[in-house]
Amino acid sequence: MTDPRMRTRLPAALALATTLAGTAGIAHAQNPQTARGLAATCFTCHGTDGRSVGGVPPALAGQNREYLLQQMREFRDGKRPATVMHQLAKGYTDAQLALIAGYFASVNPGPAAAAPAAK
Repeated sequence: MTDPRMRTRLPAALALATTLAGTAGIAHAQNPQTARGLAATCFTCHGTDGRSVGGVPPALAGQNREYLLQQMREFRDGKRPATVMHQLAKGYTDAQLALIAGYFASVNPGPAAAAPAAK
């Protein structure tokens, strides 16, 4: 026989666990350092904070969030041909891609920073 108390406790426990998981995800998404940390993998090719030198590859800073998100999803899903991007994008979830797109959309476009002089 099933304990009748378990019928009420289990749904309540599941609801609490779902709420806590959702809260953790929101807190994670609201941390700008998390978004910048994910976006840092793009800096090698697209320049620091998405400000590429000479526009090749394209600058990401200040681009439209939805546009960036769509492009990254298309790379990940193999719908847009690429040399490297499709491989890199496969490592991200939709939530992570949204954080990356949001980060670059929030960065003011501008010239790339000059490399430090060698000593």
